Amino acid sequence: MNSFDIFWGIGDFSQWLLGAMYDNIGNVFNYTCIVLGFVGLFYWLNLQNKYNKEELK
Repeated sequence: MNSFDIFWGIGDFSQWLLGAMYDNIGNVFNYTCIVLGFVGLFYWLNLQNKYNKEELK
C-alpha cells in the first residue's frame, strides 16, 4: 500500500460523506432560512405596528 492508495481512499470517503450530507441537508437549510426570514419579518412588523400606535397617542 502506498500513499496514493491512502489519499485516494480519503478522497473517496470525503466525497461519499459530503454527497450524503448535501442530499439530506441541502433543502432543509434553505427552508430553515426562509422560515426564519418570515418569522423575523412578522416580528419586526408587529413591533413596528406597536411603535406606530404609541406615536399616535
